[in-house]
Amino acid sequence: MAIPAPRSLMTAEELFELPDDGYRYELVDGDLVRMTPAGGEHGVVTARVGHVLQEYINTHGGGVCCGAETGFILRRTPDIVRAPDAAFVSAERVPKSGIPKSFWPFAPDLAVEVPSPNDRFSEVHVKIAEYFAAGTRLVWIVEPATRRVHAYRSPHDVQVVEEDGELMGDDVLPGFRCAVRRVFPA
Repeated sequence: MAIPAPRSLMTAEELFELPDDGYRYELVDGDLVRMTPAGGEHGVVTARVGHVLQEYINTHGGGVCCGAETGFILRRTPDIVRAPDAAFVSAERVPKSGIPKSFWPFAPDLAVEVPSPNDRFSEVHVKIAEYFAAGTRLVWIVEPATRRVHAYRSPHDVQVVEEDGELMGDDVLPGFRCAVRRVFPA
């Protein structure tokens, strides 16, 4: 019987150095996971969420908004690198050297995921758990299909905000208020 060769796990640094092949990747327990390009509705919703976050930052300051494809190292050995659809990092957590050229070396304060129609509920919940385990303080799951936002304050504390409701930033984005309908196309 042949003994299988030990599996080689990828690091965040190796992921960052991959040549651009037109795909987006994440690392899950050191395994490279290719992400399917997003559909049109997903892209529009993601851009709209980023826009309302950037409006807040322009008015209140206090951090930076990151768009889709921005990598955050959630764990080391084996590495987990996730790329939320939008994210917020508070100003006090931005390194003194400035915004990193490679992946952020920690989890965002706010992670936003816009599930695609083919994403499984269980996969989304794995990401939610990973974000909170790494120190994320707020996760928004923005669902185009139902036009709702699930605002997680922990993996088990969630508020479902309907389209006619208002999304709040809690202590992560003090004073942030946004009508949920603003993040969905008309």
